[in-house]
Amino acid sequence: MKPLTQYGLMAEKHWREFLPRMVAELERKGRLRELLLETEEKTVAEMDDLRRHFMQQGLTPQQAQNRAWEIVWERYIFLPPET
Repeated sequence: MKPLTQYGLMAEKHWREFLPRMVAELERKGRLRELLLETEEKTVAEMDDLRRHFMQQGLTPQQAQNRAWEIVWERYIFLPPET
């Protein structure tokens, strides 16, 4: 079984705290780990694309990485809390 990376671990921690119903449903269906792995893949792929884009615009690698993270984190990892 493939271990989760930092992104998957961050997502799981956030989801368990702020999206407990979603986590419970995913666990019930046996899909939580699958979705966490998909989240990691999407995060890494999109961050890579954005990082390259920002570097082409003249940002340093660190600036590009930071900008990409600012965009991607809320799309996949830090989802809005349940109401």
